[in-house]
Amino acid sequence: MPRERLLRLPLFPLKSIRSSISFAFSCVILAAIVSISLISYQLSVGAVEKNSQGYIEEIIKQVNTNIQSYVDNMENISLLAMTSKDVKYYISDNSFISAEERRPYEKRISDLFQAILYTRQDIANIMVFGYNGRFVSDRRITDLNPNVNITQQAWYQDAKAAGGKSVISAPHVQNIIQNEYRWVVSLSRELKSTDGITAEGVFLVDLNLSVINDLASNINLGKRGYVFIVDQKGNIVYHPQQQLINSNLRGELIPEVTAAKSGTSFIANDANGKRIYSIQDTSFGWKIVGVAYTDDLIASKSSLRNSILLYALCGLAISLLISFWLSHRLSRPIRDLQSDMKLVERGNFDIQTEIRQMNEIGQLGRNFNMMVGRIKMLMNEIIQNQESKRKSELQLLQAQINPHFLYNTLDSIVWMAEQKQHEEVVLMTSALAKLFRASITKDQEIVPIRVELDHITNYLLIQKMRYESQLDYEIDFAEDILRNKTIKLLLQPFVENAIYHGIRNSPDKGLITIRGMHQGENIVFEVEDNGQGMPPEQLQRLLLPEDGESGKGIGIRNVNERIKLYFGHEYGIQIRSELEVGTCVTITIPTL
Repeated sequence: MPRERLLRLPLFPLKSIRSSISFAFSCVILAAIVSISLISYQLSVGAVEKNSQGYIEEIIKQVNTNIQSYVDNMENISLLAMTSKDVKYYISDNSFISAEERRPYEKRISDLFQAILYTRQDIANIMVFGYNGRFVSDRRITDLNPNVNITQQAWYQDAKAAGGKSVISAPHVQNIIQNEYRWVVSLSRELKSTDGITAEGVFLVDLNLSVINDLASNINLGKRGYVFIVDQKGNIVYHPQQQLINSNLRGELIPEVTAAKSGTSFIANDANGKRIYSIQDTSFGWKIVGVAYTDDLIASKSSLRNSILLYALCGLAISLLISFWLSHRLSRPIRDLQSDMKLVERGNFDIQTEIRQMNEIGQLGRNFNMMVGRIKMLMNEIIQNQESKRKSELQLLQAQINPHFLYNTLDSIVWMAEQKQHEEVVLMTSALAKLFRASITKDQEIVPIRVELDHITNYLLIQKMRYESQLDYEIDFAEDILRNKTIKLLLQPFVENAIYHGIRNSPDKGLITIRGMHQGENIVFEVEDNGQGMPPEQLQRLLLPEDGESGKGIGIRNVNERIKLYFGHEYGIQIRSELEVGTCVTITIPTL
C-alpha cells in the first residue's frame, strides 16, 4: 500500500474553500456598504441640489425685482412726458401760427429730457413722435434718418397696439437718428390726450443696457454660473456670452426656458456637467434665467464623496479581516484533503490522504482513497486498450486497401496476357512491383507528396496500357506542395473507382484529371472524371459504414477513415457527381 503522506496548503492559497468563503462574506458586506453609501450620497446630493435650487430662485427673484424697479423708473419717465403740459400741447391738434411760436415749446420739452439724461447715464435717447407729424427729442437739433420710416418700427407699432401701456422691445440697433446706430432696448408708450381717450403720439426711451448688464453680470452663481434674459418671443435680451450666441458657437435651451413657468426650475445635462435653470417672469414679458452648475454650488460634494469612499474602504478592510478569520476556521479540516487532490490532479495516483476522524470529512477522505486506486487501475487498462485498438485499426484499414488494389491490377495483367501483349505485361508487372514496394512499407504511413505523385503516375501508366485509347489522364500538382506530407495510397482508390465505375463502361473516351494545390492552410487534391456519374441516392450511400452494393466504395471509405484517423474529423473527402456528366472527388488534408 502506498505510503501515507500529509501535506498542508500555504497560508493564503490561490484557490480554496477558505478564499471562496472569504470572498462570499466580503461580497455581501461590500454590497451592503456600497448600497448604503450610494443611497446616502444620492440623498445628500439631492438635498443639496434642492437647497441650491431654492438659493438660485431667491437670487433670481432679487434680480427680477431690481430689473422691475429699473423698468418702473423708466415708466415714471414716460409719466413725466404724459403729465407735461408742454408735451401734451405740442403733440395735440392745436396748430401753431409760426415756427417762432412752436420753438419755445420744443426748447422746454428738450430741456426736460436733457435734465433726465443728466441723471440717467443708461438712457441713450428720449423722443416724442406726435401723430400730428411733430417730433421733439432730448437734443436741440436732431436729424432723423431719411431712409427709415418711423411708423414701421416695431417699437412704434407695439406701442400703438398696447393702447397706452408701456412696451419693452427686444435688443435692436436703433437707426432712426441719422449716422447713429446704437444697440439698445426701447421702452415705448402711446400718449393720450387730457381726456385719456384720444391717442396723440408715441413716447420713446432708448436704454443702452448698461444697467441691465450690471444687474445681471454681478450675480454670483458659482464659478461658472450666470444670468441671462430673454423676451416673450425667445429673443435674448442679455447674455454674458452674447457674441458666442450670435455666432452659433454656443447655445442655450431657449425652447425649454420659454415653455417653463415663472418660479420653476429644471435640470439639464451636457458635456460641461449638470446645470440648474431657474426662471422668473417679469411683468412686461421678459424671463430672467439663472444658470448654475451643481458642481460649483455643492462645495462639499467632493469631500462628501471622499468621506463616504473612506468609510466604505474601512468597512471593506474590516469585512475582509473577519471573513479571513471565519473562513480559516471553517475550511481548516478539508485543506489537507484539497492538497492531496491537487497532487492527483497533476497525475500522482500513488497518493493516499490521511484520515484523522471518521466524520463527514473522514468519510470523504476514505472514498477519495478508494477512488484514486480505482482510477489508476482503469487508466492503465484504457491506455493499453487504446494502443491495441489503434494498431488493429491501422492494420485492418491497410489490409482492406492492398488486396482490393492487387485484385484489380492483376485482373488487368491477366487480360493483357490473354491478348499476348508480352512487352506490355513486362512493363505493367514492373510498374506493379514499384507500386507494391512503396505500399508494403510498414513503418512509413506518412510519405512526401512527391512519392504519392510517383505512385499514382505508375498506376495510371498501368491502366493506360490496358485501356489504351479509351483512357486519358492529366496530372497537375503545384510545385510548392511536393515536399509536404500525406498518407500513402491516398489517391489510388479514387482513380481506380473513376476507371472501373465511371469510364470503363462509357462509350466515349474517358479523361481523368488529378490536381494538387494549397488552399489556405490546407492542401486539396481533386480527382475528376467525365464518366457516367452517379445518382444522388448512390452518392449518399457511398461513404456510409456499410454499402449494400458489394465491392463498391470500399477503398473510398477506407481512405476517408484513414484521413480522419491521422489528421482529425475536420478533414476528409467530398464527392460531387452528376449522371452522364462525371464525378469530382475533393480530398482535404492539413499542410505538414
